[in-house]
Amino acid sequence: MVLYQDILKQQLGDSPALSEDTILRIVEMQCYQALHQIREILDDDALEDKECFDRIERIVCLYEAMGSDGGSRHDFS
Repeated sequence: MVLYQDILKQQLGDSPALSEDTILRIVEMQCYQALHQIREILDDDALEDKECFDRIERIVCLYEAMGSDGGSRHDFS
């Protein structure tokens, strides 16, 4: 549920109230786009297995770009 709320904050900001259907469509589209980008990252044959960290890093950055945090992968403190 937190990811859902993060996506809404990122996409809507201080927008006026929208219908529940419109909000659902916005979140679904963002999720689809993120899944599509994740698939492209995983299918990128330019990265070798030793560069697995780079693949994960790119996926974490997608979450951050949607307004969510990077989870434990970016907990460098």
